[in-house]
Amino acid sequence: MAKKVSIEPALRVKDLPPYLFATIDKMKEKALAKGVDLIDMSIGDPDIPTPRHIVERMRKAVQNPAHHQYPSYMGMLSFRQAAADWMKKRFNVKLDPKTEILSLIGSKEGIGHMPLAFINPGDYVLATSPGYPVYPVATLFAGGHCHEIPLLQKNDYLPDLKKIPKTVLKKAKLMFINYPNNPTAACAGKKFYKELIKFAGDNNILICHDAAYSEMYFDGEKPMSFLELPGAKDVGIEFHSLSKTYSMTGWRIGFAVGNKDAIAGLGKIKTNIDSGIFQAIQEAGIEALNTDDKILKKLRDTYQERRDVLYDGLTKLGLEVTKPKATFYLWVKCPKGYTSGELTAHLLNKAGVLTTPGNGFGEPGEGYIRFALTVPVKRMKEAVKRISDVL
Repeated sequence: MAKKVSIEPALRVKDLPPYLFATIDKMKEKALAKGVDLIDMSIGDPDIPTPRHIVERMRKAVQNPAHHQYPSYMGMLSFRQAAADWMKKRFNVKLDPKTEILSLIGSKEGIGHMPLAFINPGDYVLATSPGYPVYPVATLFAGGHCHEIPLLQKNDYLPDLKKIPKTVLKKAKLMFINYPNNPTAACAGKKFYKELIKFAGDNNILICHDAAYSEMYFDGEKPMSFLELPGAKDVGIEFHSLSKTYSMTGWRIGFAVGNKDAIAGLGKIKTNIDSGIFQAIQEAGIEALNTDDKILKKLRDTYQERRDVLYDGLTKLGLEVTKPKATFYLWVKCPKGYTSGELTAHLLNKAGVLTTPGNGFGEPGEGYIRFALTVPVKRMKEAVKRISDVL
């Protein structure tokens, strides 16, 4: 009998914290195994199906033999043109589909590969915190150091760029920001983006703006792209996702736009690591990007109704909640006596309501929990009732 092989994991894996949402999945599995009638408001995964016209385009495209071979590494030019047209129509941002747009297997993949393209061991990446866990993890994979900039309620969850140590700035090459923001649901405007563009130019730092929630807005208040402002393309790129906007989380398609050198660097990593997106999915992506806004408004109205029900319900219980203008999250302050983890466990064990602990998004998230608006209104009202019984 052959001797069993024992191989030590790489140091980068040993140092890796458990992925937040994988941990949440385990909590969910345990609760369901016990027979709990679980109301899952933890992960931002839309419960509304992908619009029918997108599915139909995919159904037809998948039967085309031309799509059964390797796709283009950069993405079909027709998909990149659709992304360019969408950026022009939505933000009045003009882009060259050949050099300033890159297709992604979901924006998470592009974000995860970005440090590999530009970070050497010892370099710094700036990232806002609380934030998407992929920013620091991708930095770790590239051998870099992540300097987390706290997002505080008193600053409207915008980073204070003046407080970044000069020693860090000298070694920083990338900065990840995310507005509308996950998990705080904060939005950024022209004043902040102008400051950010100047900051990036002064310090030779490439801005990586995660704009995955740009289309999930309420009350008709459309978030802006930072690429709308003069000089933005000189200092950064923006990541867009079809996942949340079109209820396509499982399809894995998005795109990066902006600075052509940054796009080329990311593209070089991708050509060596993946083989592009199945072209039938890109066809469906074209259909999605051409979706009539009346259809998208129905989706936004659904989430807005849920936002109002949950916000009203939780505030009536005495919880401190900032009413979000965008995303489909509520960022809720823990009542006295609870840490983020304790409140998450308490609501799961006593009320069968699963949320996400704020500290899972970074140390500044301690003292908060996040609710995702991913269950129907009836279940949302039931969740509020259950929470009222245990708090």
